[in-house]
Amino acid sequence: MTDGLVVMTTAPDEAVAESLAEALVHEGLAACVHILPAGRSVYRWQGAVHKEAEWTLLIKTDHVRFVPLRTRLLVLHPYEVPEILALPVEDGNPAYLAWLKG
Repeated sequence: MTDGLVVMTTAPDEAVAESLAEALVHEGLAACVHILPAGRSVYRWQGAVHKEAEWTLLIKTDHVRFVPLRTRLLVLHPYEVPEILALPVEDGNPAYLAWLKG
């Protein structure tokens, strides 16, 4: 197990995805954010099933920065209840993992 995390979130459009990514990297909360092109989400919200295009962000960070990253993402994100999932990094390229920690 490493100290690395990949945090997942989604955004309603490319502009919001880029804005979130730039803010998190600029503020030092993420080493890198990878933005995946629009995919389709099917989900239940307030009793109805919705189908929407969403951009996925893979945010590379570490445990130390996760709580401030989550707090900042909740402030910046346009969704009422944004997806914020932190996935632990089991192993990886030692040089990349060192870079990730800053």
